[in-house]
Amino acid sequence: MQRTAELLARARDGDGDAFRALVEPHRGELQLHCYRVLGSVQDAEDVLQETLLAAWRGIGAFEGRASVRTWLYRIATNRCLNALRAGDRRSPVDYRPEVSLPEPSHRHAEPAWLEPYPDVLLDGVADHAPGPDARYELRESVSLAFLAALQGLPPRQRVVLVLRDVLGFRAAEVAVMLGTTPDAVAGALKRARAAMPGRAGSPPSPRERRVVDEFVRAFEAGDVDAVVALLSDDVRLSMPPLPLVYEGLADVRNFLTTVAMRDGRRHRLVPTRANGQPAFGAYLLTPIPRAHGVLVLTMAGDRVAGLTRFVDNSLLAAFGLPRSLRGGSR
Repeated sequence: MQRTAELLARARDGDGDAFRALVEPHRGELQLHCYRVLGSVQDAEDVLQETLLAAWRGIGAFEGRASVRTWLYRIATNRCLNALRAGDRRSPVDYRPEVSLPEPSHRHAEPAWLEPYPDVLLDGVADHAPGPDARYELRESVSLAFLAALQGLPPRQRVVLVLRDVLGFRAAEVAVMLGTTPDAVAGALKRARAAMPGRAGSPPSPRERRVVDEFVRAFEAGDVDAVVALLSDDVRLSMPPLPLVYEGLADVRNFLTTVAMRDGRRHRLVPTRANGQPAFGAYLLTPIPRAHGVLVLTMAGDRVAGLTRFVDNSLLAAFGLPRSLRGGSR
């Protein structure tokens, strides 16, 4: 506490090093907060930079009535709301499939702007979820299912749910952040909770990890039957930002046969993790294997319940993965 007071005093006097020492411990969780609200890693990074700049410019007026962390969350939350009101987000990548895609069972999948979040960015992020009655734990609150559902909420309900049920801020604190009343916060939270899906399942088991390994072997071998044998009956395949979703074994099998693995096409999957889930940099095997997006798996027990392929190859950089594999095919 004494060190914080000393750093705060120096930062108010214009000491940039002291300011960085104050805010750096919160950088990771602030970026994750912006990502939860905005659904895009790139937009979250932009808003994080705006937040830190606003905090630096406003440090002289910070009176210390709340903690530095709470103060930073207030700035970040309102910057996120400003971005949502302005509708100023990157246009989705203009992806044109190489072949005609089969007619899907549904035309709308995840929000077009939704991007995967590298698990490496979660390292060191403290879990501030509230007590034993916490609705969402860290792993659950970064899952693609949670993020997609969250993006469907009105902005004010979205930030209230994240601040209260994910981060554990008190209603009075959230009211101050948003310039409203605790009763208004309680009402927004009630409506947001009613619109969200049920809780996620248990953490990964050794069996699930074996299933993921089997999936990789089958997918890389181009064995459609072996891949389908690992899927749940209600499996769901989507490709943000395309507004398409294929549901059920028949539709997914048809997609794998006629598109992903047509004419003997083969892939290499380079393992990573995204949103607390198994993920891969996907590469199409050509003389120099070329990028084919980021593939994220959603597990349900010992089955793969979801395949989400983000088609924007620029996302690979966030995972430390290249655009091509110079070593060629295996």
